[in-house]
Amino acid sequence: MNFKEKDLIIFDLDGTLINSIPDLTLAINKMLLYYQLPSLTLEEVTPFVGNGAKPLVQRALKHTRKEKEISEKLIDEAFKIYLAAYKEAVCQETFLYPKVLKTLKYLDKKGYNMAICTNKPFNLIAPILDALKIKQFFKIWIGEDSLSEKKPSAIPLLHIIKEMNTTIEKSLMVGDSKNDILASKNANVQSIGVSYGYNYNEHIGKYNPTFVVDSFAELQNLF
Repeated sequence: MNFKEKDLIIFDLDGTLINSIPDLTLAINKMLLYYQLPSLTLEEVTPFVGNGAKPLVQRALKHTRKEKEISEKLIDEAFKIYLAAYKEAVCQETFLYPKVLKTLKYLDKKGYNMAICTNKPFNLIAPILDALKIKQFFKIWIGEDSLSEKKPSAIPLLHIIKEMNTTIEKSLMVGDSKNDILASKNANVQSIGVSYGYNYNEHIGKYNPTFVVDSFAELQNLF
C-alpha cells in the first residue's frame, strides 16, 4: 500500500511526532503538589493523555483523590494551575520520536503539504515546534481550543482541508490515538495509526486505521 497520491498529511502532535509525557507529568505534579496530593509517575500519566488538557487534569485529580467528589470549580482552578506550570516547562524534556526530523525532511522534499491537528491548547503548539526546530515543515496547526469542536470530531480535519484548498480524497491523518482515527473516519479521511504512542494503553489497530506503522520512519516507504 502507498499514499503517494495524497497532497496533504495531517499529523497529531503528542504521541505521534513528540513524546511530551515528561513535561506533562512535571506540570501535573506541580498542580497536585499545590493541593497536597501525591505525585504521579510517567507511567500513570501516560494513559490520561489524548482528549485535551482539561481531561488530563480531571483524570489526575480523580486518580489521586480516589472516591472524593471533584467539582467543576476545582477542575477549573486546577486546570489554570496546570497550564501555568506547563507553560514554564512546555519543552523542557519533550523530544522528537526517532526519525521524525529525517522523515519530515523527506516528505517536505517530496512536496507534500503538512499540518498539525492536536488536542493540545493552541498557544502551546508553536513554542514546541520552535524549540524542536520543526515549525518550518507545517503550513497550519490547530489545537483543542481553535474551533467549536476538537478530535474525534471531523470539524478540525475538515477545517484544515478547506484551509489548504484540497480535498478529502487527497488528505490523510497520521496519529497515535483513537481520537485521531475516529476523527478521520468522521471526516471520511484515510488514516495511518502509529503503534508507539499513548492511546490509553490500547493498540491503535483496534480502531481500524487504513494502515498501521510501528515507527515514524516507515512513512518514507508509503509516500
